Parts: sequence; C-alpha cells; structure tokens
Amino acid sequence: MMMNRNLLLFSGMAGLLMLVGFLQSWNLSLAIINLCLISAVMALGVNIQWGYAGLLNVGVMGFAALGGLAAVLVSAPPVQEAWEAGGAGIIFAGLVLVATVIAMRLVYPRLQGRQRLLAMAALGGLGYFVARAFYGPATEAIELVNPATSGYLGGLGLPILISWLVGGVFAAGAAYVVGKVALGLRSDYLAIATLGISEIIIAVLKFEDWMTRGVKNVIGLPRPVPYEVNIQNSPFFQELAASANIPLIEFSSIIVKLCYAFLFGGVLLIILYLSEKALNSPWGRMMRAIRDNETAAEAMGKNVTGRHLQVFVLGSAVIGIAGAMLTTLDGQFTPASYQPLRFTFLIWVMVIVGGSGNNWGSVLGGFVIWFAWVEAEPVGLMLMELVTSGMAEDYWLRTHLLNAAAHMRLMTMGIVLLLVLRFAPRGLIPEKR
Repeated sequence: MMMNRNLLLFSGMAGLLMLVGFLQSWNLSLAIINLCLISAVMALGVNIQWGYAGLLNVGVMGFAALGGLAAVLVSAPPVQEAWEAGGAGIIFAGLVLVATVIAMRLVYPRLQGRQRLLAMAALGGLGYFVARAFYGPATEAIELVNPATSGYLGGLGLPILISWLVGGVFAAGAAYVVGKVALGLRSDYLAIATLGISEIIIAVLKFEDWMTRGVKNVIGLPRPVPYEVNIQNSPFFQELAASANIPLIEFSSIIVKLCYAFLFGGVLLIILYLSEKALNSPWGRMMRAIRDNETAAEAMGKNVTGRHLQVFVLGSAVIGIAGAMLTTLDGQFTPASYQPLRFTFLIWVMVIVGGSGNNWGSVLGGFVIWFAWVEAEPVGLMLMELVTSGMAEDYWLRTHLLNAAAHMRLMTMGIVLLLVLRFAPRGLIPEKR
C-alpha cells in the first residue's frame, strides 16, 4: 500500500513536469528538473543530519557556498600575473597559520592552567601578526592585477567535475571544525552556532577578492557538457533538429540541459543508494536510537558526541557536493546570492514536506518544493489576471494585485508547509517505523 502511494506521488510529480513542458516549454521543464535534482541532493544532506541524528543545522548555505568555492578553485584557469604579484605571500601566510595551529596542538596538552592560557595567547598572537605581515601586501597586490576581469589568483584549471568531490571535502572539513566546537551544545544553541558560522563563511567569500573576486563574481567557469554553439555548428544536430522540427537554438539548449540532467541524476542516485544502505544498516539503527533517546544510547556505551560529529560531517559533505553542482550549472560563482531563504529555509521545507528520516521523502520534497517555488510566480500572475479581468486597466486594485504576483512564492511556501503539517505531519513519505 505504501509503495503504491509513493509511486503515485512520484508519478504525479513527473506529470507536473511534463505539463510544464507541454504548456510552457521543454526548456523550462528541463531547467526545473536540473534544479530539482540539485535541491534533492541538498535535502538528502540535511536529512542525514536531522532525519538520522536529530541535528539542527541551519547553516546549510555556508556548506553549499564552500562547494561553490571548490568549483572556482578547481576549474578556473590560474591568473599568472596575480600569482607572480602575491602568490608566494599567500602561500607563506598559509604555512605560518598551519605551523601556528600545529604548535598550539603540541603545547596545549603539556601545560596547565594559566601557563597554558598564556602560551596559547602568545602562539596565536605571534602566528597572526607574522601571517598578517605577508598576507596583507600579497592580497593588495593580487587584487590590483586587472581588477575588472581578474583581480584574483584563479584556480587549477582542472575539469570541473573534480570540484564536486572537492566541494564535499571542503564542506566536510568545515563541518568537522564546527562540530568539534558546537556539537556539545543543546540543539537550539547548535542551530544558532551553525547559522553564525555559515554567515562568517559567506562574509569571507564576499570580501576576500583575491580568492573569489567577492561581489564582482567569478563568471565563465568551464562546463562538463557541450556548449550550445558547438551543437548548433554540428551537421548531425542540425539534421536532427530539422527532422524533429525544432528550432536549432532551442534544440541545442534542450540537449545541454539533458546532459546536465544525466550527470545530476547519476549523482543523486549514487547518494540515494548509499544513504539507503546506511539508513538500513546497524549504523543507521544506532543513529536513530541516539536521535530518539541520547541518554539511553549513552548508557548502552555509545559515543553520542562522536557519532553526532560523524553524521554532521557526512551530511555537510553531501551539501557541499550539491553546492559545487549548482555552481557548475550556473557557470558562475556569486557569493552575494547565498541567502538563508534559498539555501537554508527552502532546503528545510523540502525535508519537512517530503518526510524527515526518509530518503525518498527528501528527494520528493526537493522536487515538490522547488517546482512550487519556480511556478508560483507565473501561476500567481495568471491567477491575478483572471481575478482582475473584469476591472479597468488602470484600477488601483488591479495594478496592486498584478504587481504583487511576484511575491506569491513566499505565500505559496507558507501555504504548502501549513497544509502538510496539518494533514501529513510526518511528511508526504513518512519515516518507516
């Protein structure tokens, strides 16, 4: 019975996407599908943290942004002039910071009380000022190199697909540091800590121009799929478009989006498979036992903090992979676009609506919520035009309603969330008990 219900829900979602293709355009439908696939991956990452272990991470956007940063550092071509101007200073400053951290780790267990405090302060201060002496001049020199087009070090010039794995590693590393500091906190304090740390990550990405160009953005990142112009110049695709009676420009765009959908769908299936295997394993049962009763699990000899750190790192790694995928799809990295509404609130709504603790529910929630987010504005405009069709063109109420149609998204998200919480409080596909 449950399987039939799940099949019906996914079939209904597929029907809605096909309806967009027939009534609006297949280009739009495929664009929605690609973003739904990425959103589903992000929702799986949050579900690993919240659905498996009950960890309240409201800093999703920070880990997604680290995935986007990985796409820049891996795939962007290096700027040789910038490296010559300040690359050595940046590297030396980084080595000084690493040496400082290692020295503090070595000294910490050997001292006690006031001596430890003074030693930590001395080492930290010395490392900071030495690193700053090289870092400041180096960043200034880098940012002065063709600031309109570059002004940053660039990346390694490697295939951008590699950045998907690197994005997961970046996010996992940041999650490890955050987890070591914050996972001992109560759930509400953990939420505040993750939100604050994610804001710090975004602030660094916005203002460290030497690394990300800041608010000037990094554009023109390489693609893992063909460019439309290459498809349009191919005789094979020209004949194929003519035989299908589709304009060549539209046909090339559809082919590109299908290629992206194939890549994103493959990643989603792999992560979904691994998530299901983990959830149904003894490890998954242990995580759910810790989630439901930490005291009882700890009494049975389980290292609750250690397991929390483990699942926090795993979920963040998945979010980082999705962040790198999103930057790959956009072809640009825009630090200012990482806002809590898009990269934290919506992802949480996807998990809640789909069904916390159920991986298939998170995937469905990713599709349902992103579809509603995209289609709320055009459908809202159609609705307002229908409601105001009997009014004069310049009537104030008609003008107000038509202008307000762009804000239907927020109201739609609220309505969807309220309806699900009222009629399906455990989500569209609830967790199996």
